[in-house]
Amino acid sequence: MIRVYVDMVADLFHIGHLNLIKRAKELGDILIVGIHSDADVESYKRIPVISEGDRYEIVKACKHVDEVIESAPLKITKEFLEEYKIDLVVHGDDISGEVLKQHEVPIKMGILKIVSYTKGVSTTELIDKVCKQNN
Repeated sequence: MIRVYVDMVADLFHIGHLNLIKRAKELGDILIVGIHSDADVESYKRIPVISEGDRYEIVKACKHVDEVIESAPLKITKEFLEEYKIDLVVHGDDISGEVLKQHEVPIKMGILKIVSYTKGVSTTELIDKVCKQNN
């Protein structure tokens, strides 16, 4: 059984999130999705629109997801991978320098798989669109 892990914020859950989850699920038998806490997300991005508790429940309801790790760490460590028996870590190809640092261990272990990112949709773009429509 191959256990695949993908982490995300999953704020304003959209087709890009769903596509990432589907792509990750195709790479193994069990899909584990780590959802970052509001505090962790705020530390590098912004306060999520949807609360972490609601984001956990939304992702748990997705039929492709087998397990959800609440308050998943931003930095993936060897201990984390061992604790959850993770064989493969997946991330979209929108990967940045900061994300590379957070995924340094899976990269060194050779278990990071980059998949294509859904072009043309992001949470930030959705927020901007809503703000423009309301002005």
